[in-house]
Amino acid sequence: MPIVRVLAPRIDFSVLRTELDLPGEFPAEAVAEARAAVATALPPTDRTDIPFVTVDPVGSRDLDQAVHLSRADGGGFRVRYAIADVAAYVRPGGALEAETWVRGQTIYLPDGKVPLHPPVLSEDAVSLLPGVDRAAILWTIDLDDSGAITAVTVERARVRSRAQLNYPDLQVAADEGRAPEAVALLSEIGTLLAKNAAARGAVNLPLPEQEVEPDGDGWRLILRAQLPVESDNAQISLLTGMAAASLMLEGGTGLLRTMPAPRPEAVDKLKAAARSLAVAWPDGATVGAVVASVEPADPRGAAFLNQAAELLRGAGYTAFDGTAPELTTHGGVGAPYAHVTAPLRRLADRYATEVCLALHEAREIPAWAREALPRLPRTMTTTGRTASAADRAAVSLAEAVLLQNQVGSTFEAAVLDVDDKGRKSGTVAIDTPAVQARCEGSLPLGTRTQVQLTKADPTTREVLFTHLPG
Repeated sequence: MPIVRVLAPRIDFSVLRTELDLPGEFPAEAVAEARAAVATALPPTDRTDIPFVTVDPVGSRDLDQAVHLSRADGGGFRVRYAIADVAAYVRPGGALEAETWVRGQTIYLPDGKVPLHPPVLSEDAVSLLPGVDRAAILWTIDLDDSGAITAVTVERARVRSRAQLNYPDLQVAADEGRAPEAVALLSEIGTLLAKNAAARGAVNLPLPEQEVEPDGDGWRLILRAQLPVESDNAQISLLTGMAAASLMLEGGTGLLRTMPAPRPEAVDKLKAAARSLAVAWPDGATVGAVVASVEPADPRGAAFLNQAAELLRGAGYTAFDGTAPELTTHGGVGAPYAHVTAPLRRLADRYATEVCLALHEAREIPAWAREALPRLPRTMTTTGRTASAADRAAVSLAEAVLLQNQVGSTFEAAVLDVDDKGRKSGTVAIDTPAVQARCEGSLPLGTRTQVQLTKADPTTREVLFTHLPG
């Protein structure tokens, strides 16, 4: 269950927009292009007979993906994944394309998003909203009974979503055995794909997410664990990204999402942490399998997962044309992988998708897409850092505001991390409110202990605890 705390005061998040120099309104020329693009003709290939649905967080309007899952004739499964066809609405060389390169990706703040595209497209004409025909890139991926890919097709098509589902409601429906037909197999397929991922060494960290949400005149701070349907839905996206990477590697051109495999010394360190935290690590078990066996809500499990996060470092984008790069895999996925499923929110997906379409159809890759590939890694890395900074700053500000009147108070906390560089400090998590912050003192990793709040400064967004030896 999520841990929720209502924040009584109003919080001014606009300071973060200024501090991070986030884009404001779209330039008039870019908006004019977006409005004109609304009239773009839909693809002639008609797949509106497929009863797609979308599955997203509550209240989403920028709907990138629609899904339909079915059993295949003769056994196995057929996964149909429709992705919003953003490239059909953004003219190469125009003002709108140029502005999307400035933004790179949608940035989310508690008081509103900084979108990659004007809302007239991202929340209307291009979004896969229910009950209307939309332009899409349709991936059809056939799996055998073991979950291995047996065939992939990708095409431009007209689609129509039948319903906009959200994660909490879908989880209830799935638990009660009444999930809509389009996603009735989501748990079965997701579980199968997750099992295969663990077998190839993939590492999926089920770390709870800290989120700040509006609540009347104030805000609430939530520590939210991922629902099973979210994990299963993510497996469909990962499957599509792996299919895209295979297409690009076979074709010799593309943009991969890469990350080095965990270093042996880092794995050895994690094994040592497992021993100290009494986390079972059977002989021959992969990191992914051990991570999957841990309970995130247990202090020892939470501490272990926090340590495991150190393995997933160095993710980036790798462009190639003619010769495959030295590193082609993503250590967290355990296979080659590419971003193609969120073009409304991520710049790179538009170009990578266009490459996949051309390669699948055995035609020349459009020059505008090919020429963009070597420039994308830098843009995505830079804007990704900004997006991460915005996430961290929003949570830190909310934590400091919430706790500023409780300096001197004592809390029970779980010890998630300890400093290994000679300093006596670490990271602790308190339950109410759901805050994770630095703590000074000699801390017993993976246990619950008493800490005192010694600093909560909204101006610097700093929260600090001190360990109280017992």
